[in-house]
Amino acid sequence: MLLFAIIVLGGIGIVSSILLYLTSKKFEVYEDPLIAQVQEVLPAANCGGCGYPGCSGFASACVNAESLDDLLCPVGGREVMGKVAAILGKDAGTTEPMIAVVHCNGNCEARPRTNHYNGVNNCTIASALYGGETGCTYGCLGFGDCVTACTFGAILINPVTGLPEIDEDKCTSCGACVKACPKSLIELRKKGPKSRRIYVSCANKDKGGVARKACTNACIGCSKCEKECPFEAITITNNLAYIDYRKCRLCRKCVPICPTKAIHKLNFPPKKEAAAGSKETEKELI
Repeated sequence: MLLFAIIVLGGIGIVSSILLYLTSKKFEVYEDPLIAQVQEVLPAANCGGCGYPGCSGFASACVNAESLDDLLCPVGGREVMGKVAAILGKDAGTTEPMIAVVHCNGNCEARPRTNHYNGVNNCTIASALYGGETGCTYGCLGFGDCVTACTFGAILINPVTGLPEIDEDKCTSCGACVKACPKSLIELRKKGPKSRRIYVSCANKDKGGVARKACTNACIGCSKCEKECPFEAITITNNLAYIDYRKCRLCRKCVPICPTKAIHKLNFPPKKEAAAGSKETEKELI
């Protein structure tokens, strides 16, 4: 009887092993060894800034793509993409580096407080309850959800202005801050040559008078910048100006014409002073 039981159990074990082997072969998933090689040179941040679920997903996309033109590891940048290209025998992509910008310039002086929030210091929670502590319901709440979301320490809340500021040297354009902001105030824009950028630092879509009353730095949708731009890079939608970085040539003509100084320019050198008595216009240093 004991011998019979042993034989039966042994037979069941053998049959089960055969079935497991056949099943594993049937559903076996082949993974290109190049994927592991590409993943090896990636920074392993798993930030999702590349648009794929972690470094493994990005490595797989690089291996399967015909070209690396539309693929970029924001943390590793061009150096890492060069290594990926060398492994795969492909040309390095031409995707331009991006950086986060904040579309709010409503500091404490320009946007005075009209009430006091006495709840959890969390932007997502606060925005679900009401419009904020000022008259501008579009502006930054200042509780730092973006700071918490950034794993690279590239964002800090300025204690004087109450607004988030981006550290260009640390920003990897992973997009975590963009997703974290419930007001959609943070955008990834082209970093630009020598990190020079021009953008509208406002998100207020109210009509001019209402917007200006809520914040003296607000865009009032006056269309002066739109008319001034020779490259048709500026559009006015819902009383708010927007500069398309794909069309903008960094001429800066829109900056001085904005009556509320809502258009910001970053990292530009000062304009060269015109010589005394000269009729020539100042040269743009872009």
